[in-house]
Amino acid sequence: MHFDERRAHFLQDRLQRRLKECQLDSFYSYYRLLISSEGKNELASLVENLTVNETSFFRNKAQLELFHKYILEDLLRQKQARRDYSLRIWSAGCSTGQEAYTLAMLVADGLGYYYLRNPLPMEMPSPKPLIPPPWKVEILASDISYSVLRAAQQGVYSETQMTSVDFSYRLRYFDKIGDRYAVKKALKEAIHFDFHNLKTEYLPQRNDVIFCRNVMMYFDEAEQKRLIDKFWRCLNPEGYMFVGHAESLLGLTEKFAMVHRNSGTAYKKIEVTE
Repeated sequence: MHFDERRAHFLQDRLQRRLKECQLDSFYSYYRLLISSEGKNELASLVENLTVNETSFFRNKAQLELFHKYILEDLLRQKQARRDYSLRIWSAGCSTGQEAYTLAMLVADGLGYYYLRNPLPMEMPSPKPLIPPPWKVEILASDISYSVLRAAQQGVYSETQMTSVDFSYRLRYFDKIGDRYAVKKALKEAIHFDFHNLKTEYLPQRNDVIFCRNVMMYFDEAEQKRLIDKFWRCLNPEGYMFVGHAESLLGLTEKFAMVHRNSGTAYKKIEVTE
């Protein structure tokens, strides 16, 4: 994580909070705690305090429309032509889960519409499943914060958190429990939540699409370039990557081509020899 002069005050404020919590009187003594064998839990607490886990359902609608109406359709068509009925999407930096559940809803919708226009010669089970066979969808959602992953796995959201979820989606994909909304079991089953540190080399492979939005801004340019290279290796041929609306791959890599439509932007993997 990189904190330049503009974010130094934020870093100092969060460190002061941890010093007070640990009853320490200097940054140096706190540093000694972090590098000690007993400091692993405190390091995890510090990371939790330094990540701004801001997220929402259907965030950046133009981008999601590009994914839903064009990229997903393109992927499904290519895969069916190859008789490959698997779809794998990675939400890297998933926070409290709204992005992953949004993607699951969009994929379920997209597959339903696609199936109507491109029916397969096989009997549809009853009751009708969320993901029509023989399609298999896996959405991996990862984060460096255990507390947000726990909240994501629970999949229970307040009325305020549900503001951007329209009535038809609420009806199909959520159960109303009191004043809160719980994600239905069938949608949850499409998602696997897991801990990942993007600094490591051991990252999920063979993805068709990677969403990593508003995460790279935490890294300096050198680390951003390393991460983009890792994402390139983690994508299937001609896979797609989405970054935050304030982020860009331009000037950082030549391994992706920009895709732009109706204010939505994504990046398509270019096959190059490393």
